[in-house]
Amino acid sequence: MPNGLCLLLGVLAAGAGAEAKDKPMAFVRVSPRDARYFELTDGRPYVPIGLNMIQPPGKADADRRLAEMARWMEKLSAHGGNYIRVWLGADYWDVEHARSGAYDEAKARRIDAMLALARKHGLRVKMTLEHFRAFFSKRSWTNKAIHHVSNGGPARDIADFFDGEKARAQFRAKLAWFARRFGDRPEVFGWELWNEADCIRRGGYEAWTEIMLAELQRRFPRNLALQSYGSFDNASKSARYRRLALMKGNDVAQVHRYLDLGARLEVCHGPVDVLAADAVRELRSYRPDRPVILAESGAVEPSHSGPFKLYAKDTAGIILHDVLFAPFFAGAGGGGQIWHWGQYVDRNDLWWQFGRFAEAVRGIDPPAEAFRVRTVEHPRLRVYVLAGKRTVLAWCRDRRNTWRSELAEGKPPETVRGAAVDLSKVGDLPANAAARTYDPWVRRWRDARRTGGTVALPDFQRSIVLRIEPPDAE
Repeated sequence: MPNGLCLLLGVLAAGAGAEAKDKPMAFVRVSPRDARYFELTDGRPYVPIGLNMIQPPGKADADRRLAEMARWMEKLSAHGGNYIRVWLGADYWDVEHARSGAYDEAKARRIDAMLALARKHGLRVKMTLEHFRAFFSKRSWTNKAIHHVSNGGPARDIADFFDGEKARAQFRAKLAWFARRFGDRPEVFGWELWNEADCIRRGGYEAWTEIMLAELQRRFPRNLALQSYGSFDNASKSARYRRLALMKGNDVAQVHRYLDLGARLEVCHGPVDVLAADAVRELRSYRPDRPVILAESGAVEPSHSGPFKLYAKDTAGIILHDVLFAPFFAGAGGGGQIWHWGQYVDRNDLWWQFGRFAEAVRGIDPPAEAFRVRTVEHPRLRVYVLAGKRTVLAWCRDRRNTWRSELAEGKPPETVRGAAVDLSKVGDLPANAAARTYDPWVRRWRDARRTGGTVALPDFQRSIVLRIEPPDAE
């Protein structure tokens, strides 16, 4: 293990120990007050705000790579973020890289260092255990040949890895090793079995998932147990996602969906807020009493052939903005989680967008509110509404401003002038409730004029948040 990484781990571990002694870190759980949302085990609400951050960049030495990831984590935390996702099968973390069933303690200490950084910055980590799709293929990132019998592994082919009892027993042993090494860690948001398991073309991944979710719950009783499927970009995915959402042992209904002009579903070609909200609504329809998370999103070249070329023009972060806001206001348990953390978010320095979402939901306790998810018709705006017991939140998105108009056609955002939103049909609004607006693009709160259920909006571009609550709510 490099000396620099040892030193960093020692410093962070000392800091984490002191923090744990003075203020124990709580675990994330599905809220017993409202199972659509999360909370911490000390009763505080938890709204995931973050992104995929799979591993450190590049192929440089371990110290420099971890230092770059530490910079990302610090940036995210400084702007109100509280969540990341990593792939433990990625090369930087992969403890099982030399031989099937053998675990590298030096790589494990890198995971220790990452979790210590997470504790330092107040982040929870979704730990994705595996992501390979074959033993031998032309795409190297999809392969893990060590599990093939020719290399001393337990499986004759990829189907045997999921269906064969020898391979299943070895995976259970791997879970047991992770539980001994990293179990009972409050920095862990949850354990995810596989990235996009349905992209594996052979083998009974669904039966395997149900078995291994039970193992996760047994091995990691204080962390969430999860599974993920590939991008919801065609009609055939509906049945798969329904089965996963309803599956016993799956604590969170996750969905992946991207802006993808090669997708068969037309919704994936249009405005990002629409495709994100649609995915959340679809999963909520399967099982309304389970948290839904848009766990991967963003924009890609047709049929996932590469990162979206128009990312370079999106210096304002309109795609990231829609990925963050639309899912939560459509009833998800948190903000949507963007992919392309380095090529898009960091390259365009868009970390501030996480802070704008964090500010919009600051002080909100979703389980206590028991939000009713609504939409309001408006000729100019798409109005997404969360109507709670004390608070009404609305996110108003200008229909005329999309990735196509602003990035592809080069049209600057228009100013929406003189708009008003009628919320009279979403529920009773207390007579003394005050209305305020938050413009996330200029970071400005304003008092708003309210006449009954109608609220006048100030001039704004792209989007604005409306918040109605009793004057003592803050």
